[in-house]
Amino acid sequence: MIIPTYDDVLDASERIKGHVNKTPVLTSRTLNDRLEAEVYFKGENYQRVGAFKFRGAMNAVSKLSDKERKKGVIAFSSGNHAQAIALSAKLFNVPATIIMPEDAPALKVAATAGYGAHIIKYNRYTEDREHIGRQLAAKHGYVLIPPYDHPDVIAGQGTSAKELFEEVGELDALFVPLGGGGLLSGSALAARSLSPGCKVFGVEPEAGNDGQQSFKSGSIVHIDTPSTIADGAQTQHLGEYTYAVIRENVDDILTVSDEELVECMHFLAERMKLVVEPTACLGFAGALLKKRELVGKKVGIILSGGNVDMKRYATLILGTENCLKN
Repeated sequence: MIIPTYDDVLDASERIKGHVNKTPVLTSRTLNDRLEAEVYFKGENYQRVGAFKFRGAMNAVSKLSDKERKKGVIAFSSGNHAQAIALSAKLFNVPATIIMPEDAPALKVAATAGYGAHIIKYNRYTEDREHIGRQLAAKHGYVLIPPYDHPDVIAGQGTSAKELFEEVGELDALFVPLGGGGLLSGSALAARSLSPGCKVFGVEPEAGNDGQQSFKSGSIVHIDTPSTIADGAQTQHLGEYTYAVIRENVDDILTVSDEELVECMHFLAERMKLVVEPTACLGFAGALLKKRELVGKKVGIILSGGNVDMKRYATLILGTENCLKN
């Protein structure tokens, strides 16, 4: 197993240039005043397909051989990786099959189908999507591109943090959403090369703290599918590649509640006019947990995506209090 390095992130950055959006870095004077810190949000909700996942998917698909492209690709995802693979495959005229949970957000299912992918549904609580993916790949000769545990995917995801550091300079702390670990591991590789003194934190839902358990125990911990509004982080375990990078390059793994995610969604909408999905708020909520340690610091937060059904979004934020009220 060859673990990806920052050189792979650099290669990915050149390979996907012209295909991905250089997403904006956003600030809030209100937040800076309240935290007494200098905070920079990397807005991956402005990425193509509405999430950072397009970076890794584009890098992986663009590296396929002509023979592999003719065979087609297969992926499994609750939504954002599904859309990213579907669009990347469409751009390269590659057939794509996507395995999606039956309860995946309708918005994400519709977008994936809209890019021309063939969708296969499964029950995330009783069926193993990885097993289904491997079986179909073996049967039809598809190239399997998993949502996070793949060197090319990790390298592509790392380009988001690379852009952040290049725009704002070195940081004291970086907070990154954690599901399977692709974004966190790629971001950590960028941080170690571009801002060696930066502390890197992964943040996952309280209900799905497999990453935190793995980080503390020294081996990959498997859990049942967690029940959380952060559907992009409903993973059951870290990957072999992502765990190897996280173990060596991440300072700590934090957890936050669904209530804290909703409160942060409310703040971003009200004060910064940003619509993001619950998973995207993991890093922000994690930074709030560490706010006393961040006074006088320069902080980066990656907002991973903005794909959320508007009716569900409205239901979630109605009646919430501003998470920074106190």
